Amino acid sequence: MLISRSNTELKKMLKIEVCEESIVDIGQKIIVLGCPGSGKSTFSDMLHDISGLPLIHLDNVWWKSDRSHILREEFDLKLGEILHMDKWIIDGDYSRTYEIRFQACDTVFFLDYDLTECMNGIKERTGKKRGDIPWTEQELDPELVKTVEYYDTENRPVVLALIEKYSDKNSFIFRSRAEAAAWISSLK
Repeated sequence: MLISRSNTELKKMLKIEVCEESIVDIGQKIIVLGCPGSGKSTFSDMLHDISGLPLIHLDNVWWKSDRSHILREEFDLKLGEILHMDKWIIDGDYSRTYEIRFQACDTVFFLDYDLTECMNGIKERTGKKRGDIPWTEQELDPELVKTVEYYDTENRPVVLALIEKYSDKNSFIFRSRAEAAAWISSLK
């Protein structure tokens, strides 16, 4: 399901209309999925800048600044409220909530990058302040490294199956950062 369509075909598929003010309409309810380190937040930030859609980073919903997290029930309530909004971009993998987000969205972006690229992604962001998480990671988290190592066998098959199950959604699978960046650039 690699995207290899012309810009014109992509724009028709997403019903993109570039207005005089450069406002782009690419759907109203978008989810961005991928392995940690794939660049979901960076891609989502760019999509937000182009579309003007509200952007929700699920890490900022789940985590507190002291690295503790809210209760699962509270997270589910907050996610439910977000999903009932008219428009959004939701960035975050959170596999337990895949199905409900697939049901609610109209567009799916899956950053389907290899292990090395994602591992490099989590290493490169260490020590950098980010807007998608309420603290700065000073060192690699061993749990996060494990999640990256097992993503291809645990999460990736589930995402691909849901893309197939919800074939009525606009779904885009990018296999590299360059491919995703080229697609985003085609919208500007």
